Amino acid sequence: MFPKGSLLYNLLLFLKGMLMGVANKVPGVSGGAVAYVLDFYNELIYSFQKINGKAFILLINGRFKSLYNYINAKFLIFIVGGMVFSYFTVSKLLDYFLQHNELQVWSLFFGMIIGSSIYLIKKYEGWEFKSYVSLALGIAVGFAITFIHPSGENNNLWFVFICGVIGVSGMTIPGLSGSYILMLLGNYVFLLVDAVNVLNDVIVGVFTGNTAVLYDASNQKYLIIIAVFTLGSVFGLIFLSQILAFVLDRWGKIVNAVIIGFILGSLGTVWPWKEKIYAQQNGVFLTDNFNRKIVVGFHKYLPDFSTEQTWIALLFVVVGVMLVLVVDRFSKTN
Repeated sequence: MFPKGSLLYNLLLFLKGMLMGVANKVPGVSGGAVAYVLDFYNELIYSFQKINGKAFILLINGRFKSLYNYINAKFLIFIVGGMVFSYFTVSKLLDYFLQHNELQVWSLFFGMIIGSSIYLIKKYEGWEFKSYVSLALGIAVGFAITFIHPSGENNNLWFVFICGVIGVSGMTIPGLSGSYILMLLGNYVFLLVDAVNVLNDVIVGVFTGNTAVLYDASNQKYLIIIAVFTLGSVFGLIFLSQILAFVLDRWGKIVNAVIIGFILGSLGTVWPWKEKIYAQQNGVFLTDNFNRKIVVGFHKYLPDFSTEQTWIALLFVVVGVMLVLVVDRFSKTN
């Protein structure tokens, strides 16, 4: 293990943040699950919990060093910095592969969730009756979410704020995918694809001297949307972390069993063999502002084992499982 505070330790935190960011971007995959599997979930929750009234008092009194130490700011800067960085880098690459190799990407994530579940079940200590009940409850809730049908896009600012509050759940509750919930709310593409792309274009434009991007009416609209969504996310993060820190302290074993159940239940969401169902009216596909067909659900089916594509997908599932277990093995020996 790298010494805490060393350059390599901080770089590792940044990479963990990037992995969380990538997971948060994929509908059905939870950034919180990444934090849980990589064993920094508790520190993440307790650090966010420190953003409270005492932190605000330290801020207004100008005690910045005390505030920095109180909220574990160094840890948060590297984790959140990695997440933000991934949205403009690795996530772009992920978008490409989801568009051109969708089955393989879903298969890889499906395998990684199986591997993570195996790892977490082995790691859990002291299984008892209430642990199994909590596990079953988590699986049931996680799996039930897959049967909810998405609603239509809504750019009302109050609804965008609520999307921020709910969407951040994937970062704080392992196995509960914030991006998938955003898709159910109808705003996944609008908030995590279109708005992020606009923000990226504006940032690039400003740094290259093209300040005209700031005065474009469409860009301004999206910048306001991003600001409101971010405020909702910050509020949700602080609010949920207070609750989670409390329940982790009081009912740690039960909460951990429920979390493992959530992660297992999310397998239904990332099932690789599925087709998108698009909104139609009078036999005509409905589209969004960018002329893309609107997804209203998924038709899941069993794989055809007579095709080469299925066996390639199964290979990716195995790779996903082995990837997590090898990392676990490596961490134990190093």
